[in-house]
Amino acid sequence: MEEEIKAEFKKNGFNLDEEEEILKKCLTFCIQYKLSPADLVSSWDVYSLNRQLELTVQNAHMDAFLLQLQNEQKEAIIKKESGLHLYSNDTFSSIKPLESVTPFGQRKSKFVVQSTLNELPNVENVKKEHDHEISEDDIIKRVQPSSRCSLVSHGSQPEPGCRFMYDKIEDKFNFLENRIRKHATALVASGLFEEPIDPTVASQKSVFAVGMICCEEEGRLKEKPVLLQSSVEHSGGQRVRLDLQKLSQFSIFPGQVVGVEGHNPSGHCLTASKIIDYTPLSGSADENPHPTKKQVVDQEFQLTDPSHVLAVLSMIIAAGPFTTTDNLFFEPLTELLAYARRKQPQLLLLLGPFIDSEHPEIKKGAVNRTFDEIFRLEILGRLQDYVEYMGSAARVILVPSIRDANHDFVFPQSAFDIQQADLKHQITSLTNPGIFSANEVKLGCCTVDILKQLSGEEISRNPSGGSKQRMNRLANHLLSQRSFYPLYPPMEDTPVDFLLLQRLFRSLCCQLGIKMTEKSKRSAFVLIREDWLGAKKQVSSWSLTTGEALIQLVLQL
Repeated sequence: MEEEIKAEFKKNGFNLDEEEEILKKCLTFCIQYKLSPADLVSSWDVYSLNRQLELTVQNAHMDAFLLQLQNEQKEAIIKKESGLHLYSNDTFSSIKPLESVTPFGQRKSKFVVQSTLNELPNVENVKKEHDHEISEDDIIKRVQPSSRCSLVSHGSQPEPGCRFMYDKIEDKFNFLENRIRKHATALVASGLFEEPIDPTVASQKSVFAVGMICCEEEGRLKEKPVLLQSSVEHSGGQRVRLDLQKLSQFSIFPGQVVGVEGHNPSGHCLTASKIIDYTPLSGSADENPHPTKKQVVDQEFQLTDPSHVLAVLSMIIAAGPFTTTDNLFFEPLTELLAYARRKQPQLLLLLGPFIDSEHPEIKKGAVNRTFDEIFRLEILGRLQDYVEYMGSAARVILVPSIRDANHDFVFPQSAFDIQQADLKHQITSLTNPGIFSANEVKLGCCTVDILKQLSGEEISRNPSGGSKQRMNRLANHLLSQRSFYPLYPPMEDTPVDFLLLQRLFRSLCCQLGIKMTEKSKRSAFVLIREDWLGAKKQVSSWSLTTGEALIQLVLQL
């Protein structure tokens, strides 16, 4: 079994530091907690991601890893207990000190603790707020409207009701070919690189080529062999073996479009001396939407005068599922909206899933209402009460997930088709992925867990003493590739439609905040794990670090 554990670590790209000692402890863990080698390595992967560890398993982390396994076993036993859990504010109030109170039911083990770039709230104010007795007048009293934020949606693809899963091999080919061509054009336009040539042709001189990283065989990408597929224009779409031995540092994954400098004396293998895994910042004609389309967007979303847009934006961001695993009462959503009523943000951004298809009750078919009815009553009904209480200045944005049972199982996704006319100007639905601007702050939203997928497919090498910020590196891939989903082929559980992705690419390829204009110097990306609120495993460090890394990268640009 020790050999099976070792093989499973190697399969997932992990190296063992003190191999014999680590394997002995891992064998004990498997026997004690009845885990298979695959389950053990999966738990280690979550542990290493939460702590931003490199791909080397060290004996010093085994004790902390054991504590995580014990917590997982404890949670599994609790879930098996019969009966419903009644969710309330008072559940843990008598146990935990007030300083550790979180907005979502005081359950730190299940909910992510938020952090912002603003000043932290005063603990004394929090105490007063919780000690204040809520009277009937406070409940009925309407919040006085604050300043309304501007809101502009960038792009409208795919549209609600569109046909999907009709893409052909030609659509996949065109999408990949356009990605390679656009990267090559951007590299040449920067003036830093010459026109790329065919990397499959033998040459004694140093060559520069642009292409997509590919696997030669099925399964996870390995350093040997790695292939580079160039464009039809330069090589007829042929692939050449890529030798990375001379590189002291690299980070690559399947589907990544890169520039390569190197030699190919035989015509069979391109020995890389440098990999250019970024695209220089440059303007594009695609950056501005069609004038007519932009005007329609402004009329629908930009309800404030652009000349008087505020420089400050207050918002709350949360991602589903918005239920606990033992019921469909949506108590976490109720707690979230109560928290938002107290904080009074200008904008509330909610990312799906809202009606989670992975919820035990939905998987068992134990619900007696349609998914659309649940969404309309439990989600839109609560949000309507929220905006009525907050006043006309409050705005809510919904972004769907491929796990939403009441929506199309496809990526990219169209926006929710919200029919209520009275909610139109306060509750807005965006596509997944989608980009919008609020008070000159541009945000990109995506509910597919692309960072986790990249972490499982990426291979990298760091020089001795080099940076080991793995999460920063993964986040940087999204910015350098100018794509919400740069991975190819996509993961099996991600239903990518390349025809829709091609249309989305045309409308959003230059809307990712890569180029900062004078009117939009602040941008942020919202990529939050689907299992944020109802996580089976604690991933609070992942979410926190990801958000900080993305914001820091954009500010550096």
